[in-house]
Amino acid sequence: MENSFMPGLLLSLLSVFTLIVIITGLRKVLNRLNWQSEKKQKTFFLIVVSLIVWMVVIGFLAASGAFNHFGLPPRPALVILFPLPFVLVFAFSKSGLELLKATPPQWLIFIQTFRILVEILLWLAFKRSLLPVQMTFEGRNFDVLTGILAIPVAYYCFIKKSWPRAIAVLWNFVGIALLLNILIIAVLSMPTPIRYFMNEPANTIVAQFPFIYLPGVLVVIAYSMHIFSLRQLFITKSLRA
Repeated sequence: MENSFMPGLLLSLLSVFTLIVIITGLRKVLNRLNWQSEKKQKTFFLIVVSLIVWMVVIGFLAASGAFNHFGLPPRPALVILFPLPFVLVFAFSKSGLELLKATPPQWLIFIQTFRILVEILLWLAFKRSLLPVQMTFEGRNFDVLTGILAIPVAYYCFIKKSWPRAIAVLWNFVGIALLLNILIIAVLSMPTPIRYFMNEPANTIVAQFPFIYLPGVLVVIAYSMHIFSLRQLFITKSLRA
């Protein structure tokens, strides 16, 4: 347990910090909108409370051992899929549309730099024999590229505006592909009936507290930002057409 303390603590801090950055950005975007003050406050309150409740619930369930089930489907994977319908509904709702139009496009890309730190923490967990090598950049996980490339893509596409917006669209799709790659590897490294990677340790620590915040918060943020960015880019493209 002591072996996992530092990676777990850092993962928790990264999850909280990333959410604080998102919440701060949300407040700034809401201030730009022409909405009534009551609607702004209600939207902000609803989103912030939902995020806090989600973290508390999955943290409590993980601490109680509720995710230590690796049948089909493995329960840690469910915390990734559960928020997806809500993210899609928000992205295609009228209020979500207005929020995305008011959001600087570089914000939705710069935020993905947190994935660099995620990959460093995964590597640290591997070095402490908590995760198998294939889940790190020493193995088959190339998701660190998404975080690294987020910096030039956001800067040159939307600040300098010297790169075409198509580069940002391509980056989003590549980021989604790299995210899917590591998610598939993670599932195939779990002790399930479909386990493919038989090297030890098996990927079980993501079911425990606080590592549940990796799939339950950080992965959800990663795919949500891709969805929001693509939705925004296609909206603005149609508005220009």
